[in-house]
Amino acid sequence: MSTLHRTPLYTLWQQRGARFVPFAGYEMPVQFEMGIKREHEHTRRQCGLFDVSHMGQMLIRGSQPAQALERVSPIDAVSIAPGRQRYGLFTSNVGGIHDDFMAVNAGDHLYLVVNAACRAADAALLRSGLGEGGVLEVVEDRALLALQGPMARAVMRRLCPQAAELTFMQHARFEIMSHEVWVSCSGYTGEDGFELSIAADGAKDIAEWLLAQEEVAPIGLGARDSLRLEAGLCLYGHDMGEDTTPIEASLGWAIGKARRQGGEREGGFPGADVILTQQGNQDTERLRVGLKADGRAPVREGAKLFNMEGDPIGEVTSGTFGPSVGIPVAMGYLKREFCAPGQKLQAEVRGRRMDMTVTPMPFVTTHYYRG
Repeated sequence: MSTLHRTPLYTLWQQRGARFVPFAGYEMPVQFEMGIKREHEHTRRQCGLFDVSHMGQMLIRGSQPAQALERVSPIDAVSIAPGRQRYGLFTSNVGGIHDDFMAVNAGDHLYLVVNAACRAADAALLRSGLGEGGVLEVVEDRALLALQGPMARAVMRRLCPQAAELTFMQHARFEIMSHEVWVSCSGYTGEDGFELSIAADGAKDIAEWLLAQEEVAPIGLGARDSLRLEAGLCLYGHDMGEDTTPIEASLGWAIGKARRQGGEREGGFPGADVILTQQGNQDTERLRVGLKADGRAPVREGAKLFNMEGDPIGEVTSGTFGPSVGIPVAMGYLKREFCAPGQKLQAEVRGRRMDMTVTPMPFVTTHYYRG
């Protein structure tokens, strides 16, 4: 059995009473003494601090980093303005999704954050696919913190007033407590908040300062998962992957307009023929949808879905009880003809059929700060 990695903040979380689980090769806090439900509720009401240092951080340098990234992704990287970030996907030659990521235009280079479980594969993909104009640098010595919730901006205003002026999907770099901190106004909860990339040897200083604020509590992976599901956000390897295309995953919006059929830089990325044909014809057999349950029992990943006549029509990919909405919520894939909002269907849970309804996502109102 391979040894699990630890983030630079492992000892701090241990001191805070974290319960750890293996996740993407790391020993990560899944919950603290407050418990998953209360951690979820605290983040929605006040402010949570998440350690996401297991995520991959990468830099693309070179003469044309944006054009180089577009060789391996349908993102419109060329039009990302300096100090802005954009969501993107890595796609395969058959149209599947290798991973999703955030890309920042940091001036003379691009800064990417990729999923923890995919970081090695993503690095190999980038090195083999960037071509001339792009050189990859994998960042190994930086921690990543996420400060999320309605009080996050007030807390940030005390820590770094200039960073508190950032709006959703903006990025800037500041000196905070004598450390260079890369700050993005984004997150994975549906709430206002920030992600802070900090040199590993400075992460503890800033984390401890944040945790000393009355509004802030440490939050584990358990609540991170229920928060992102309520916000309708995909988890790679569950709600999308190599066997799903961006169109099936309802992520067609992540394909830049310039890269679509008729766009000024149409195609040119892996799987473009499959993906752009699907996008143009809207002819996929299945789609990712949101689901609400009529009962109280959570409908978990893997639950089979049936129409009201009992015919199999799909499967749940993520599901839990949504503390903020007060009912079980899920997302999954359905045959296209059953995807209209309001469609009634059933899920099989422990041998019983439960009524569910197709529902638009997100399940909660998001609070991204746009100024």
